[in-house]
Amino acid sequence: MGKGIDQAALTQRPFFFCGIGGSGMLPLAQILRGMGCEVAGSDRSYDQGRTPEKFAWLASNGFTLHAQDGSGLTSSNQVLVASAAVEDTVPDAARAKELGCERLTRAEVLAMLFNQAGYSVAIGGTSGKSTVTGMIGTILAAQDYDPTIMNGAVMKNFIAADNQFASARVGRPEIFVSEVDESDGSIALYRPTIGVLLNVSLDHKSLEELRDLFGNYLASSGCGVVNFDNDEARKLGQASMTDGKGQMISFAVDHPHVDITVEAGSVVEGPFTLQAKVIDSRANEAAALTLPMPGLHNLSNALAAISAANAAGISVADAVAALNQFQGLARRFDVIGTSPSGITVIDDFGHNPEKCAATLRTLKGTPGRVIAFFQPHGYGPLRQMGDELAETFARELDAGDITVMCDPVYYGGRVDRSEGTERIIKLIEDAGGSARHIAAREDCGTHIVEIAQPGDRIVIMGARDDTLTGFAKSLFSQLK
Repeated sequence: MGKGIDQAALTQRPFFFCGIGGSGMLPLAQILRGMGCEVAGSDRSYDQGRTPEKFAWLASNGFTLHAQDGSGLTSSNQVLVASAAVEDTVPDAARAKELGCERLTRAEVLAMLFNQAGYSVAIGGTSGKSTVTGMIGTILAAQDYDPTIMNGAVMKNFIAADNQFASARVGRPEIFVSEVDESDGSIALYRPTIGVLLNVSLDHKSLEELRDLFGNYLASSGCGVVNFDNDEARKLGQASMTDGKGQMISFAVDHPHVDITVEAGSVVEGPFTLQAKVIDSRANEAAALTLPMPGLHNLSNALAAISAANAAGISVADAVAALNQFQGLARRFDVIGTSPSGITVIDDFGHNPEKCAATLRTLKGTPGRVIAFFQPHGYGPLRQMGDELAETFARELDAGDITVMCDPVYYGGRVDRSEGTERIIKLIEDAGGSARHIAAREDCGTHIVEIAQPGDRIVIMGARDDTLTGFAKSLFSQLK
């Protein structure tokens, strides 16, 4: 990293997280705290009184919280952990610079811990990373590997009375499992023992950039675990093997001639569950898998986790047995409940075209109208993938289904807000879909409750906003 810090020195340095409650920052703060580090932080949501239960938990578990006004930085010995997007004018950043504090990004700290572990498993791809990370962590923990796990979502298997925010698991630091992010290019920092590649599709970067990033990622992995159902991932996996030096385990639901797959005709999908027979074609062995979530994309995620565990020395049968105990993740097709009149509310992290398509396709696999609420997570992402998002909602939903969108999330700062949700709504309508733009999220909720009918499935989609779960729960309460 060239920043002057190694893992041996971590416990000697106090860390200060700018945005400590964020989905990427919180689990890393948990891991550092679990390693014995002094960890403090600030968060705009803390200042604004949003998600108070999260910050109450942080305070009660030894994390010192400060207003995001620079007051928490008092010594040049502190290390500021902040997103690269945090400008120098932000009070915490300005105060750190004034004091001469070292500043690192979340990815730089994570990569340092990850690369210095003796055995590491990275999960990359544009969709499914958090789910597969939770699945792999569940398998390794069940097999007594005692892994440290860094995730971007709460893993239900590891929730405890004293930890309702289990997006991290603190175990042996020498066995490290983490999702790795391509959106900011930081995937290039990691050198995994096992590198999982789930898929390659348009998200925050162009396909050309993604091919370079993921190709280099596989080249840096001791063993690649690659999804052959995804054309882009398969080509990169095959290219990584051309020099004869790499190792690879291939998996797929539908593609022939892979190492780990499912038996033809064995997939049984219910509204909220999925069953299949997993085949290790190398050993001609089979094991029965049951998942507490539907969708062929989740079956693909399970095969990825089983394959990664197999690369780590766990038999397919043992991996499947452990995965049968997987409870899922918060905000990943998370069923909030079904009202007495039969209206189901689902909380989901879908925010890019591929994630949204997978969720909507799963919902349309069973009868009933879909009311899809989508909160864009920023003006920039909406410009980057707005056309593809509109195409996704128009393609995946039927004429009787309804898409409802509010304005993009905006917490201030200098950002181009000239292109908003209205354009996406028009694109959906032009493609034959039914879509409505209601600027305020609360008003969207009121409208959804008014139009909901028995048998409807209401799905709440969006990213980078923990209050979406509360929004989903409030809709369910009103429907009850």
